[in-house]
Amino acid sequence: MSDSPNQLSPIAVLGAGSFGTALAILLAGNGNPTRLWCRDPEQTKLLHADRENKKYLPGASFPSTLVVTNDLTEALADVRDVLIATPSGAFSETLRSIKHLLAEDARIVWACKGLEPGSGRFLHELAQDILGDDTPLAALSGPTFAKELATAMPTAITLASNNEDFATDLAERLVNGAFRVYTSSDLIGVQLGGALKNVIAVGAGIADGMGFGANARTALITRGLAEIQRLGLKLGGKTETFQGLAGLGDLILTCTDNQSRNRRFGLAIGKGTAVEEAIRGIGQVVEGAKNAHQATLLSTKHQVDMPISWAIYRIVHEGADPEQQAYELLGRELKQEGE
Repeated sequence: MSDSPNQLSPIAVLGAGSFGTALAILLAGNGNPTRLWCRDPEQTKLLHADRENKKYLPGASFPSTLVVTNDLTEALADVRDVLIATPSGAFSETLRSIKHLLAEDARIVWACKGLEPGSGRFLHELAQDILGDDTPLAALSGPTFAKELATAMPTAITLASNNEDFATDLAERLVNGAFRVYTSSDLIGVQLGGALKNVIAVGAGIADGMGFGANARTALITRGLAEIQRLGLKLGGKTETFQGLAGLGDLILTCTDNQSRNRRFGLAIGKGTAVEEAIRGIGQVVEGAKNAHQATLLSTKHQVDMPISWAIYRIVHEGADPEQQAYELLGRELKQEGE
C-alpha cells in the first residue's frame, strides 16, 4: 500500500444512479469512509430513510460507513479522492461545480462511459482543461453491471490513470475477494472502449430485436470491435486494451445481456418502437444513443472507416430503416478481414 493513511481517508462518490450507488457500496463495504452525493433532494431523503437505492438498485443495502448527502461541500470536506459517476454529458458541469471545493492535492476518477457531447473529446481532456494538466486522473471501465457489483458477484475491471501512485491507491481501495482491478496507463483506449461499446450494443439489440439470430449478433460484435480498435490505435490507444476487459470484455457483456440499457434500447427499436419512445421506456440515460454521434465525429475527423457506428447513428438520429442499414452493411465492398 503506497500511502496507508490515505486508505482511511474519506472518498466521495458523485452521482447516485445505479453504478455510482454500486461503487459507493463497494468502497464503503471495503472499510472506506464513503460519501455518496445525490443531486435530487427528495431522492436523497429516500436514500437516507431506506438505506438502499430502491429507485435504481433495489435490494442492495448500504454499509454503515456510507453517508448520503445532497450537499457538495459536505461530500467533499477533507476528501482527496473523488469518484464521478454521473452521465458523461454532465461530467464537465460536475467538475466545474466542484472545482472551488476540491483539495489542492485532489485526485479525480470517473466511471462515466462516454465522450463529450457535440465534440467527441475525451473526459480526461475536459478534466485537464478545467483542473490543470498536473491533476492525477483515472478512468474506471470494464464489464460491470451495477446489480452484480453491489451484491459482491465476482467482477474484474480496468483502471487507467496518468499517475501510477493514484492507480495503486485507488486499486487498493476497491479490491476485495470478489472484485479485481487491473491497472493501465492507457487512458485513451480504456475510455474509447467504454464509450463505443455502447454504440455496438445498440446495434446488437437492434439485430436481435429484428430476429437476425446468433450469427448476426456475433459478426456485429466482432466487426464492431475491429472498428473501435482501428480508431483507438490511430488515437494512441494500445492493442492490449481493446483485447482486454475495457474493450472486448465490456463489449461482450453489453451486447449479450439484457441488464444493458443500450442493448434493451436497441431491442425496442428492432421490434419497431420509435427511438424517443424507446428512450423513455428505458427510464435512464442511454449513452449509446449519444455516443453514436460522437463516434461519427471521430470517424470523420480521423478518417477511420466505422460502418457499424455510422449505421447506428443513421437509425437513431436520422430515422433510417434498421433492416435497410443491415443489408447495406452486408452489401459493402469485399475486403480482407484485417481491413
